[in-house]
Amino acid sequence: MPFPDFDPILVQIGPFAIRWYALAYIAGILLGWRYVQSLARNENLWRLRGPIASSEQIDDLILWITLGVIVGGRLGHVLFYTMLSNPDSILSDPVEIFRTWHGGMSYHGGTLGVLIATLLFVRSQRNKAPIDLLRLGDLICAVVPIGLFFGRVANFINGELWGRPTALPWGIIFPAADGVMPRHPSQLYEAALEGIVLFLVLRWATHGAKLLNRRGVVAGMYFAGYGLIRALLENVREPDVGMPNFPLGLTMGMILSLPMLAFGAWLVWRGMKEPLPDLEPETETAAVEAEDPFKIRSDGAG
Repeated sequence: MPFPDFDPILVQIGPFAIRWYALAYIAGILLGWRYVQSLARNENLWRLRGPIASSEQIDDLILWITLGVIVGGRLGHVLFYTMLSNPDSILSDPVEIFRTWHGGMSYHGGTLGVLIATLLFVRSQRNKAPIDLLRLGDLICAVVPIGLFFGRVANFINGELWGRPTALPWGIIFPAADGVMPRHPSQLYEAALEGIVLFLVLRWATHGAKLLNRRGVVAGMYFAGYGLIRALLENVREPDVGMPNFPLGLTMGMILSLPMLAFGAWLVWRGMKEPLPDLEPETETAAVEAEDPFKIRSDGAG
């Protein structure tokens, strides 16, 4: 099956170009912001613990997360991929790090960037209205699959991050690969599993099982789910050119995703073990949780 004739540029006006990839980021951030707001306002989802954050705090958080995604995604690509496959391109021209328009964003780097941005944001709120780090993480992770879906579809439109050769009838010939061998459309696999399926699982967790009442469980389900899906799909995704041969047939994507799986499983275990509060917590309790987000209270209040 030949690759569809997609133009990665939606609109070109002189030197100014609007690319599908940029629109994917914008769509993911805007829809994610609206969905986070809807979750935070739905008191039925977290009635045992009280409000997670105010609308104003969530609006401020979006800027922190956007910076975390961009800065972390770019630096992650440089550290995890470019420095291993083609270090001379950075060492000879360090300014290349900042040329994001040349491409190269890492999901795992973006995740680390968002984690750091969220930590800094929570810290900045300590003297205002303290926020529980784990509960805020639950809120953020519940919407991440939206951005993943748009990002992977944009990868497909760009004809990048293609899969390994396959004889399956839906294999696609990507011109930027070799233009000959049909390959797995791994971008679409990821859009379906990391985006749609993972979103539906987390939607069940938040609205069906009401797991926003258990601190860190929704975030843990996200990390474990993504780590598992990505590690499995690495078997059909073509490794980046120039990457070293890791032992046991591992790829960089697997190496970075398996710790996410373990961390997510621990968060789920920790959150399910923590007693549920009988009543909404007092302000003092919320402040204690914000200062020590991993503490498991034994009095049933946190």
